[in-house]
Amino acid sequence: MRVYSERLGAPLSWWLVVTACVALLGTTLWAGLSLTAAIVIYAGLESVCALALLAWGAARIEVTAAELRAGSQRLPLERIRSVTALDAAQTTALRGPRADPAAYLLVRPYLPRAVYVAVADRPYWLIGTRNPDELAAAIERTGFGRAPDGHAEGDGVGHGAPGAVG
Repeated sequence: MRVYSERLGAPLSWWLVVTACVALLGTTLWAGLSLTAAIVIYAGLESVCALALLAWGAARIEVTAAELRAGSQRLPLERIRSVTALDAAQTTALRGPRADPAAYLLVRPYLPRAVYVAVADRPYWLIGTRNPDELAAAIERTGFGRAPDGHAEGDGVGHGAPGAVG
């Protein structure tokens, strides 16, 4: 059963900027060539850029009754210790100067906010999302941090986002 699902597709503004860059570069490459060459150049450039944006935006975030999936990574819910929706300043700090190099980050530059997930026995996960409050609530609704037998694991102490800007 899926509790939450989100695809991190690139926003329309990025598509428009890429199209403008393709028009500029295509015009430079096309100068002095035939109309057929222009069509091939524009179509080729736009195709390559569109494939790059589609591939980059194909990452998904899903919360099910058993696990959190972020991009290609999966995390069983019983390994989660706490979840915090971060604001833009906290997100910037945790993906930049205060980041743990061993942490798992699924961030995109067009997503200013993220969700911090404290994980047992490993560094945190930082997941960029358009809806951090909804994602955090979805993870909390699953009753994370419980072993399959229903008992809480670990020390029961929640961890806030370390180094988050207040």
